[in-house]
Amino acid sequence: MTNWPELKYENLKETLATVQLWTQIVGKIRLVRSPWLNHSWHVTLYVSGKGLTTGSIPYHNGLFQIDFDFLTHQLIITSSANGQQQLSLSSHTVSSFYHELFEKLRLLEIEAPIYARPNEIENAVPFQEDTIHCHYEENQIAAFWQALVKMEAVFTRFRAKFSGKCSPVHFFWGGFDLAVTRFSGRKAPKHAGGMPNMPLDVMQEAYSHEVSSCGFWPGNDNFPYPVFYAYCYPTPETFKDQPVKPEKAFYSPDLGEFILHYEEVRNAADPEKFLMEFLQSTYEAAAVTGNWDRASLECDFSNFEP
Repeated sequence: MTNWPELKYENLKETLATVQLWTQIVGKIRLVRSPWLNHSWHVTLYVSGKGLTTGSIPYHNGLFQIDFDFLTHQLIITSSANGQQQLSLSSHTVSSFYHELFEKLRLLEIEAPIYARPNEIENAVPFQEDTIHCHYEENQIAAFWQALVKMEAVFTRFRAKFSGKCSPVHFFWGGFDLAVTRFSGRKAPKHAGGMPNMPLDVMQEAYSHEVSSCGFWPGNDNFPYPVFYAYCYPTPETFKDQPVKPEKAFYSPDLGEFILHYEEVRNAADPEKFLMEFLQSTYEAAAVTGNWDRASLECDFSNFEP
């Protein structure tokens, strides 16, 4: 019997809609207090042993860190100079979360003036005005986080097989997806953009070089299924026709990506192996059709492992 948690979009969606907006507020704090890294890597969150974290953020008097703790259902702000503040995650509107979080930051003598509107979301309501999103079910967010923990382990092992430029395994609060991205080393054509409430120059810098990317996305109302995805940019015409594994994976013309439903992974006899087949075969589809120099980009450190 699988130990991957059950995820159903209909059960998750209201909690995730609220938590996504909370993570955007926290992610934007990291954004304004961190040096700009290529492809916006300085804005992401990371899966931790208790939830999601910003990791260490540099500040004039040291470091601070913000953690979503999905074990105790607290948001914890820790400053190396001024101690710790926390707030409960239960029963907050986005507006009250925003105001209380910035009050806690002031108590820690942290200033972080953010652009206080969501990105990558249609009809974005300013955070301080959003009294609609206020749903938080502890069991649903805990299941979502436990699923991310399982994925993180597989994604990290997949990342280790590549010696070329590769992103961390990180969580993008804009699209609300966990992702890891490999790079061929060559520049890419300018991206056309198209994400709602996302500056074109940010999109073009994010896709300034050729990529093969894979990740997990919990779905939306138009596609109400948690799925793993894989795509490449630019996309060779023959990419969609490549054979990928496992057999349950398929190419979605609407999304422009290979898709594998989370439920198929969860119910597999060996979910980790099943998912790794998808990650590896879709990368190979991108590398083969994009003529990547695989001999210089791939590696095998299995001899170093205990």
